[in-house]
Amino acid sequence: MSVRHGGRGYRYGRWRGGPDPLAPPYDLGNAVDEIGDSVLAGSGVREALRELLRRGLEGRRGLDELRRSVRERLRAARQAGRMDGTLQEVRELLDRALDAERRALFPDPDDAARLAEAELDALPDDTAGAVRGLRDYAWRSPEARETYQRIQDLLRREVLDSSFQGMKQALQALQDGDGAAMQAVKDMVADLSQLLDAHNRGEDTTQQFRDFMDRHGQFFPDDPQSVDELIDSLARRAAAQERMLAGLSPEQRAELADLMAQTMTDMGLASEMAHLQDALRRARPDLPWGQRGTVPDGEPQLGLGDATSAVAELADLEALSNQLSQGYAGASIADVDEELLERALGRQAVDDLAALRQLERELERQGYLERTDGRLELSPKAVRRLGATALRRVFAKLSATGRGDHDVTDAGAAGELTGGSRDWQFGDEQPLDVVRTVRNAVLRTAGRPRADGDRRVRIAVEDFAVVETERRTGAAVALLVDLSYSMALRGTWGAAKSTAMALHSLVTTRFPQDAIQIIGFSSTAQVLRPETLAELSVDTLQGTNLQHGLILARRFLARHRDAEPVVLVVTDGEPTAHLEDDGTPFFCWPPMPETIARTVAEVERVARSGATVNVFALDPEPGLVHFVHDITRRAGGRVFQPDTEHLGEYVVADYLRTRRGRRAR
Repeated sequence: MSVRHGGRGYRYGRWRGGPDPLAPPYDLGNAVDEIGDSVLAGSGVREALRELLRRGLEGRRGLDELRRSVRERLRAARQAGRMDGTLQEVRELLDRALDAERRALFPDPDDAARLAEAELDALPDDTAGAVRGLRDYAWRSPEARETYQRIQDLLRREVLDSSFQGMKQALQALQDGDGAAMQAVKDMVADLSQLLDAHNRGEDTTQQFRDFMDRHGQFFPDDPQSVDELIDSLARRAAAQERMLAGLSPEQRAELADLMAQTMTDMGLASEMAHLQDALRRARPDLPWGQRGTVPDGEPQLGLGDATSAVAELADLEALSNQLSQGYAGASIADVDEELLERALGRQAVDDLAALRQLERELERQGYLERTDGRLELSPKAVRRLGATALRRVFAKLSATGRGDHDVTDAGAAGELTGGSRDWQFGDEQPLDVVRTVRNAVLRTAGRPRADGDRRVRIAVEDFAVVETERRTGAAVALLVDLSYSMALRGTWGAAKSTAMALHSLVTTRFPQDAIQIIGFSSTAQVLRPETLAELSVDTLQGTNLQHGLILARRFLARHRDAEPVVLVVTDGEPTAHLEDDGTPFFCWPPMPETIARTVAEVERVARSGATVNVFALDPEPGLVHFVHDITRRAGGRVFQPDTEHLGEYVVADYLRTRRGRRAR
């Protein structure tokens, strides 16, 4: 960064204005080529971009690989454990307490001991009812009393931990019945309810949130940075708690819900927690409240808090997997939750996602993709890139030699240098031979007297000389491409489009003196621009109207009478359509004699204009082979039967050979 200081020049320092202005531009070449290949093969631009994002970039995982990793995490999460761990642990502790109490009562002959035994025998069969029935029981056994107290402590920790992740650790003091810790929880829940109510009313809760975190931050180890983050965390956990309960059997769900309700009542939090649950539902109504979802089903028994965490993780992983699939209407890579992705797969996965998002942005920013009425399209810049890439691939395989320079014997006004020169004549437009011109002037004036110190060389008209060049004529290239539906059925449509774009790129960039027109024909024919050709789909209408295509080619050649005429036809079927006298298309299969006759007549008209017609037949069907051999014989052309993979090489090589002019043939 430089700063001007008056007239004293500049001072330089570290750049602090954003992205480095000297950083190399984001390289999109390979990405554009991959999108182009998919588009040429028949995909839409949006589908091609989506497919690229699914595959990923070099050194970066795509959406599919990220999703596979998430699915592996899902499989492991489904084996995390059983949801009824707290219920089973309470049952075990309850049985232990009752056994210890009965051992203490058995040797006592007192009637009170018998009444106590009768009270124990009358306890409900369900765990929640037995725990409730023992709430006011006078324990004789210290071991039994301690075990029952462990049940109470366990339920308090697990119930709170299922609502507030990490609460189990924060409330470890509750094991000793710490009343201060319990009061701290009550204060936190009350303040949290007030905060959520204010947020749901639309009030500014920024300062209220800061005050809340200052007082109660120890209960939230995930350290939310805003009220929205706090609500998101609590709401997801509350919804996961409901899904966890919904995943239990009806008997287990009833017992556990009863135990949770008892515990909340004992802690004096029943009404506050119910209010909090309602506030979270209002704040995040989009969450799957009360819905039965996937729950873990493994061997280990999970406590209530851990079970809720496991269900929440499963829900997050399933949501993340759905986001990465991009398989829903209106899907966008912006939908992928970076926070969920980082929790599931780590920071590297977020970096991979960021690279994919940057790719999508850069394709539009650098002008390769354009949005028109909500549709994503290739820009002219991208189409030029596709043509250049297709041409480069052709030349990588092409074994043909010769540049196709239309050599003629006389020297002319433009072209390659011959190495010779001659005296300039009026009307010459060749480049000056500077060395010979100056030499002529020096020799002419060498014997003339000069003033002292005058070393100037004075050039006269007779001194000028020009270099000789080989004159090159231009070529007019008409490429006719079959658009009939059979091209797609045979898998040749993508190769035909790629070949057309490669030839267009060759003509416009390396032989600008030539003219090219791409003509597509199916039931009728049309002139195609490269921008249109890239995304063009085959015509679902029936018909191969080569006659109409040749009419358009002949009109094009008539506009370039001084150029070498080149007509190339790419097709996979004999003509099945023609234009009637009134211009309407007519189709019939098998081909009618009239269709063949009109097409052959148009071939002969093209031949009379001085052009040959070379045909690239993509199907070995005997009818097509017989027809194309007939028309090329009439037009002095040739027939090629390349496979799809080498179509581009054949077409480009034939153009280079043909454009050398008739003397080369």
